[in-house]
Amino acid sequence: MDKIVIKNLRVYAHHGVLPQETELGQEFFVTCEMYLNLNEAADGDRLNKTVDYSAIAAYINKFMAKNTYKLIETAAHKLSEQLLIKYPLIEKIDLEIHKPHAPIDAQFEDVYVSVSKAYHTVYLSVGSNIGDRKAYLDSAVKSFEEKAGTKVVKVSKYYETAPVGYTDQPDFLNSAVCIRTILSPDELLKFVHEIENEQKRERTIHWGPRTLDIDILMYDDLRITSEELCIPHLRMHERMFVLEPMSEIAPNLLHPVLNKTMSMLRDEIKPNLPQDLNNI
Repeated sequence: MDKIVIKNLRVYAHHGVLPQETELGQEFFVTCEMYLNLNEAADGDRLNKTVDYSAIAAYINKFMAKNTYKLIETAAHKLSEQLLIKYPLIEKIDLEIHKPHAPIDAQFEDVYVSVSKAYHTVYLSVGSNIGDRKAYLDSAVKSFEEKAGTKVVKVSKYYETAPVGYTDQPDFLNSAVCIRTILSPDELLKFVHEIENEQKRERTIHWGPRTLDIDILMYDDLRITSEELCIPHLRMHERMFVLEPMSEIAPNLLHPVLNKTMSMLRDEIKPNLPQDLNNI
């Protein structure tokens, strides 16, 4: 991927733990490497297909001067996030904040923090079987659309499917959603729970009825196994209500563990296709 680099931008700001740092301030130097696709900009000499590095330099200067943080770690993370949100053509940022006048009682050349933030491709399964099911799914998609640093890329049609596991409950309405987000897996899981809680999601019965159920299926090609989160989702390859909508929006997407596409996994199950209820 192409990149644009602003190197050692000199700014004066008030970040630090000591009172004299926040009151008097000091020099910082910011290096920002921005990764984006510059093919269209280069082929047509088109300004709107790249970023204005003069404007970005001014934004970095303003951000560093306006805010005060004890840690340059905090400043680096928040600045990189805001740059990704403000300039959507940027796919990834490597950012360094150098603090050459840090209060260290020893000879040193430099102290700096380096962070890397990027947009990630995530696939989610969204379902509901209580109340106005379509409205709940619509609200989930809207929540992702409105979240800063998150873009909704694709949404499948809505499919009606029979419940799995605990079968004494109404049929579900299910969909698959592809998003691009700067949220980490843990941050995304927290946001997913917030969306579910807003719709009064209850967890009284395992696999029981719910107003809204959102599962993180895949996050790039990551493999995560923890008490809170397993990626790719452990049972996605067994569930038609996941594979059918996933095959619609990403038929050739490869499962990073099973090494099979979504359409291949769907065809292996071979059930009756679920009913399309997109126009409810």
